[in-house]
Amino acid sequence: MSAIRTRFAPSPTGYMHIGNLRTALYAYLVAKKDPDGVFILRIEDTDQGRLVEGATDIIYETLKQCHLDHDEGPDVGGPVGPYVQSDRVKSGLYMQYAKELIRLGGAHYCFCDEDMIEAQREVQEARGESFKYDDPCLRLSAEECEQRIANGEKFVIRQTIPTGGTTSFDDEVFGRITVDNETLDESVLMKSDGFPTYNFANVIDDHLMGITDVVRGMEYLSSTPKYNLIYQAFNWNIPRYIHCPPVMKDEHQKLSKRNGDASFQDLVAKGYLPEAILNYIALLGWSPEDNKEIFTLKELTQAFNVKHIGTSGAIFDIVKLTSINGIWLRNMNLDDYYALIKPYIDQAVKKDLDKKAIAAVVQQRADTLNEIPGMLDFFDTFPAYTNDMYVNKKMKTTEEIALQALKHAREKLALEDDWSQEHLHEVMMEMPKDLGMKNGQVLFPLRLAISGKQFTPGGAIEIANILGKEETLHRLDVSIAQLEK
Repeated sequence: MSAIRTRFAPSPTGYMHIGNLRTALYAYLVAKKDPDGVFILRIEDTDQGRLVEGATDIIYETLKQCHLDHDEGPDVGGPVGPYVQSDRVKSGLYMQYAKELIRLGGAHYCFCDEDMIEAQREVQEARGESFKYDDPCLRLSAEECEQRIANGEKFVIRQTIPTGGTTSFDDEVFGRITVDNETLDESVLMKSDGFPTYNFANVIDDHLMGITDVVRGMEYLSSTPKYNLIYQAFNWNIPRYIHCPPVMKDEHQKLSKRNGDASFQDLVAKGYLPEAILNYIALLGWSPEDNKEIFTLKELTQAFNVKHIGTSGAIFDIVKLTSINGIWLRNMNLDDYYALIKPYIDQAVKKDLDKKAIAAVVQQRADTLNEIPGMLDFFDTFPAYTNDMYVNKKMKTTEEIALQALKHAREKLALEDDWSQEHLHEVMMEMPKDLGMKNGQVLFPLRLAISGKQFTPGGAIEIANILGKEETLHRLDVSIAQLEK
């Protein structure tokens, strides 16, 4: 058995869509499941009108951020390059194979204008028929075609589809698929500008690059019989097909940048980790054998099995992604986490406080990086708040209970010289016992009194430790005076 070779073949037309990134991930996993497997990056830029400047760099950067390291590609080279289709066009490669396909009976020259083609399309569709172009060029001899070309007539090369019979193929996800040849339209393979269409270039390149397993979206299922007819005409081996269901916005719409849906770059900008995004999108359409949800890339490589890819579209759930991202953040060791989020802390906290201690309390509560600054603004500026925030049924607190608890806390804390978190824990946990109250009846008002916020990324103990004794006592004085009014 030869080594598995897969490819990710994006078009540089903009941002990295979530569906495209999932295709890259699955192609990577299929290759790396084989110890000798090869993952290839190929840039498909034959549709020159849709190219976006800088999009190729986005592809490189996204794969790098996600650690989907390709073994061969435009930037790393390889034995079957060039890996950019426009570079392959310059060598005359595709035209050479297109002319050979004509000789084999799998394609033909077409000198017909688009108006003639569209007229036939309208007639057939009005009858409720699948479009099948009746190409008069099929009746031209080879000599007539050569003469027209010599006379400077513009031409395209179209695929020739058998008039009868069926074409079948096997897909790892969707099983055996058979179509009637009469339902297949005769696609253009080479355009008049000398560039191949996707339908032709991907077959030629997959064969010449030795691709054994083709991973792509299920939107290509309907075109696969036509690709197979090209393989068969050349007497080439047909690769194993793995067509993946779409990533959906909801039950009816595919996820699409055109609809304003987030790309990979958008999600990173919103504070999601590349590793968490990759983890989540692996689960969009694929189910692991157990109920495990958190996977490193190495663990995904071990667990991935194409037989567990579903046939239904998977709905992208930002809430689920946020949950998985939070787990990834909480699983980091504190040093790495602090290095990652320090710029976010610096946005909100200008005072000279222990920012690593702040990171430690934030780590247990923040699910995305972008929410961190908004959690920490109270460290620099004590916000105004209303006394009714002390009333909490769950904590069994009222304004009167809060005032009693805060006065006692102020008195006790003023006596302490050891302001370490460990000592503050001992002191504060004694306060409810002193007052004959529940823990929440003392610690909840205390946290509110020194933060001014209903929800904070740490409890009273951690916040007091970070603020320091002087600021803690000052805020208690302000809050007690406000309650006494």
